[in-house]
Amino acid sequence: MLEAPRRLVQRALYGNWLAQVVVTRRCNLACGYCNEFDKTSKPVPLETLRRVVDKLHELGTITLELTGGEPLLNPHTVEVLRYARERGIPRRRMISNGFLLTREIIEQLNDVGLYQLSISVDGVEANDTTEKVLNQLRKRLPLLEQHAKFRVQLGAVLGSTNASDATAVVDYAHAHGFHTNLNILHDADGQLKLPPAALADYKSLVTKIHGRKYDVRGDYRWRLVNGVDADFHCRSGSRYIYVDEFQRATWCSQTRTQPQFKSLFDYTWDDMKEQFHQKKPCSATCTIGCSRRVARLDEWRSQT
Repeated sequence: MLEAPRRLVQRALYGNWLAQVVVTRRCNLACGYCNEFDKTSKPVPLETLRRVVDKLHELGTITLELTGGEPLLNPHTVEVLRYARERGIPRRRMISNGFLLTREIIEQLNDVGLYQLSISVDGVEANDTTEKVLNQLRKRLPLLEQHAKFRVQLGAVLGSTNASDATAVVDYAHAHGFHTNLNILHDADGQLKLPPAALADYKSLVTKIHGRKYDVRGDYRWRLVNGVDADFHCRSGSRYIYVDEFQRATWCSQTRTQPQFKSLFDYTWDDMKEQFHQKKPCSATCTIGCSRRVARLDEWRSQT
């Protein structure tokens, strides 16, 4: 009789709000700044991914986001999203480079109730570092505009492109009914990696996206680029979990090589509580937006 109330208390105190799951490390592109892909990995098997979904459901996951590599290189990605809906995970999202999208795939994503598709756009013209640019995506983005029933978010990455190109990405998104966000380039440890010349562009770009009433001074990105204290109570490993291609539960994509992480299948509520309170050594200069966003509501709670 007491088991159900206890689970509700656990979920309220330490439950998972966002889990990013790598369904394949392989990618069809090779962006020069990216450390999250390879060209050889096999897709994670469907049965393994179903077990991952089951475990995340047990840990109270509210939002499941499939990532990679390129998730559409795993032939089971749509089925995983379908299974997550059947298991009762409320929100299902995916991160993609968009190059493999077709009308058929978009209709399949509609059918399984995808909530959001996120695509980072690194500029306007392809260069030696990236192909993931507006001009290369012009054949795919109209398909999303015409057929997607889910939210489409285009992200500009300041530091991987100049302010003019980032503005062009934002303007294109607004003109075609897409949502936008602005990220800042980070290194392999999730720390700030932004050329000094780009710092002046940040305020105008983030204001353009969020509107003039947006308090840019309270934004962690503004604090980082201006050298203002940006430390926070990181709740990764609890509110936010990154599940790599080996099904290890890690803090985020940039800390997945640390040896202390364990299999998601062995994760317990004691681990959730421990990681919720664990002070992360990288938190003060972290640029990982997922970690930052899910921690906001718990910022008032102590951390040891």
